[in-house]
Amino acid sequence: MRLIRTSARAVMLASAVTLAVPLAGAIPAQQAIARPTPDSFADLAAKLLPAVVNISSTQAVQARGGAPGAGPEIPMFPPGSPFEQFFKDFLNRNRPGPGQRGDRGDNQPSPAERRMQSLGSGFIIDASGLVVTNNHVIDGADEITVTLQDNTALKAKVLGRDETGDIALLQVKPDKALPALQFGDSDKERVGDWVLAIGNPFGLGGSVTAGIISARGRDIHQGPYDDFIQTDAAINRGNSGGPLFNMDGQVIGMNTAIYSPSGGSIGIGFSIPANLVKAVVAQLKDFGHPRRGWLGVRIQQVTPDIAESLGLKDASGAMVAGVNDGGPADKARIRNGDIILKFNNQDVKEMRSLPRIVADSEVGKQVPVLLWRDGKEVTVQATLDEKPDDVQRAAATTGGDKSQVQKPTEISGLGVRIAPITQETKDKFSLGGDQKGVVITDVAPNSSASERGLKPGDVIVEVQQGEVSTPADVQQRVDTVKKENRKSVLMLIQRQDGLQWVPLSLSGEKDKQPG
Repeated sequence: MRLIRTSARAVMLASAVTLAVPLAGAIPAQQAIARPTPDSFADLAAKLLPAVVNISSTQAVQARGGAPGAGPEIPMFPPGSPFEQFFKDFLNRNRPGPGQRGDRGDNQPSPAERRMQSLGSGFIIDASGLVVTNNHVIDGADEITVTLQDNTALKAKVLGRDETGDIALLQVKPDKALPALQFGDSDKERVGDWVLAIGNPFGLGGSVTAGIISARGRDIHQGPYDDFIQTDAAINRGNSGGPLFNMDGQVIGMNTAIYSPSGGSIGIGFSIPANLVKAVVAQLKDFGHPRRGWLGVRIQQVTPDIAESLGLKDASGAMVAGVNDGGPADKARIRNGDIILKFNNQDVKEMRSLPRIVADSEVGKQVPVLLWRDGKEVTVQATLDEKPDDVQRAAATTGGDKSQVQKPTEISGLGVRIAPITQETKDKFSLGGDQKGVVITDVAPNSSASERGLKPGDVIVEVQQGEVSTPADVQQRVDTVKKENRKSVLMLIQRQDGLQWVPLSLSGEKDKQPG
């Protein structure tokens, strides 16, 4: 393949070829023309560099192993390596002896306290001295120093921090007004747009790299609100907290993480979108902590099996698997088994998008929630609370109780035997005193239940979003599903680690019964 340089002239030539030899499904030339490569980023970099700062933080730490006065440890080398003996001899020669620094003069070594330093980046958002960076850059710091482009060093204090979102807001007190940056609208930035990254890689000072937006909406499993911008602009250690710019000089992201087997840049960097940073920073400034909206539900992914069992056309939305007692969802009468299709007029395309949408919603605001319930759409109104620091998950407990001893009942087509919740079954399977539902006593090998990981001691709380308290309740609901010619039946299962909706296949039922 011949490479064509993306310049204005090259794009015009490519467009001419497209017009001369039209291809099936080809994009019209007027739509294919993109913004040309800048001749230089120098003017833009010169404008932005003064507002990007270096951040160093220090904290006192104890030496590993807790050996007071032990001094530095020998780096790890392969056994027998000549470097091992070299460092051992060097450290022994330079280890403080009695009466030297590090010894209290009474032959009792002082505690082996060291000062650990961390380096990162940040950017100024207000001329009065407000600086934004990643929380992990200053996490645990006893002292924070912000160094400007002209090498002016200023002590900083933390105004607020968001550990979950990895965002921190600092305050410095300069002698004069500082150059400040403006946030752009990160939602408008597209894959393929040019970007600049400025930061402090490896402590070298202000460094500029260029690239494009490689992807949007990346989930790198760093937290519940992951929605990263991916870029191939070189980002290395020390770039954390630095800004990602569009070609208008606006901050569209904060560089936070890289994917790298070697520790250096391989062209896969991740930035927190500016719209998220801007919202959290405003909360940190006003309240000292983030104020995210909280609905008070536990959710799980809607699989094709779950969607089919509930008559839902597409496997989209977030399924409610638990509701916190007294929380906003509970007050809005949202129930276990509801599928949240829209929240505050925003589509919930998949489970992981709901926490971000809820978190971005205003605390105390009443918002519409579109649900799929009992085969139709239902809208309820929920008033959001502020997300608690430690949300206690509430397990829904429904149904009646039976005290008499009964033999396990085989449920045709599922490969399970079940029994009522009695004192006997509570003792046998270590169930809670207030446990409701029907307990599974046996699971057939190679059955639908076995394939879904169900085990004796698991409790069926609901079937097809309806409460069950006896084996007869379960059998009746399963029979109803069969009459509707559905391929699976949906059950709410209480396990030791919480509630979960589980679809069980009704196919191949004859050969999959408990032995």
